[in-house]
Amino acid sequence: MFDRRLRVMLGVAAVLLVTVTACGLDGPDPISGLKDDLRHIPQKTVPATRPHMVKQCTTGTARVAHSSTTGSGSHRRTRTWYTTERRQNCHKVRHGTETYRKEIRPERWCVRLDDVNGDHDRDNVWYRVDRRDYNRVQFARYHTRVKFVPASDKTYC
Repeated sequence: MFDRRLRVMLGVAAVLLVTVTACGLDGPDPISGLKDDLRHIPQKTVPATRPHMVKQCTTGTARVAHSSTTGSGSHRRTRTWYTTERRQNCHKVRHGTETYRKEIRPERWCVRLDDVNGDHDRDNVWYRVDRRDYNRVQFARYHTRVKFVPASDKTYC
């Protein structure tokens, strides 16, 4: 029994390892270069309205037929009776409007590098980074070599 559990656990570990390795392959590669400039682009929102939906239920009754059969062959007898059952039908209906903040530009943190990956011809390239990398690079001195993984493969900001 212990042998079987161990084999199952090793199989699960192998599947997880393959999954994590495969997921890591399609991520952006680390970038290194000399810190040139930083840019924080704040989130931009505008007020907007949308329909306010509320749950509305209607109750009603329905006549339901029930039947039971007894006997067999020519002695077969079917008895039918009716009952009234209460039913509730619920659906969402529009009930006025509600206001909310619609995001038209997400918050972004950007770093501009010189000598990207040691290439002296690649200067002033902007990379979008996550907040943690931005904070780390923010306190580095000007033209200090920094290394991070960009938030996306595109070199824009």
